[in-house]
Amino acid sequence: MSSTLLELCEFREEIRKSRFITLAAPITSAAEAMSFIERHSDVAATHNCWAWKIGGQYRSNDDGEPGGTAGRPILAAIEAQDCDQVVVLVIRWYGGVQLGTGGLARAYGGGANKCLQQAPKRLLVKRSEFVCSCTFSELALVKLRLAEVDGLVLDEQFTANGVDLEIALGEEHLGTLQQQLADLSRGRIILQAR
Repeated sequence: MSSTLLELCEFREEIRKSRFITLAAPITSAAEAMSFIERHSDVAATHNCWAWKIGGQYRSNDDGEPGGTAGRPILAAIEAQDCDQVVVLVIRWYGGVQLGTGGLARAYGGGANKCLQQAPKRLLVKRSEFVCSCTFSELALVKLRLAEVDGLVLDEQFTANGVDLEIALGEEHLGTLQQQLADLSRGRIILQAR
């Protein structure tokens, strides 16, 4: 199961006089990834190479390094660590010693791998969205039961008759929650797929 990072993570190393700083962070959109790259890139550095992945979407950039020696190895490290919703930026200051294409790929991919290995992570739970309605007096118990199965309240709308909820939860918990809500409301609360 894929995981994402809890927070910004950093890894530093020096390889044959070149200095590398790897930064990795959780993201939720391509725009957020590009914003992270712009904010953290160092214009004084020789290269700012990066990759990001969100589900089936991904991009990488070699930033002037020989084609396929930086961005693709960084992306490969993201996939090797089974990460998703992650951006990785590797900043390099050239130290005067050529690393060669294999050395560059090992340096960029290795730095990304080490950074992601040490980063605190959380599992990404695949959730489906549902809607239901409850009375005002049932709301606290509905939220409690939802939290017990690691579900989320996406939206709540208060109406004259009660509360309309949009929720998300893992498919494996659907039966359990449906039964608990039916017991709670004498069969009135029904989860409907969104």
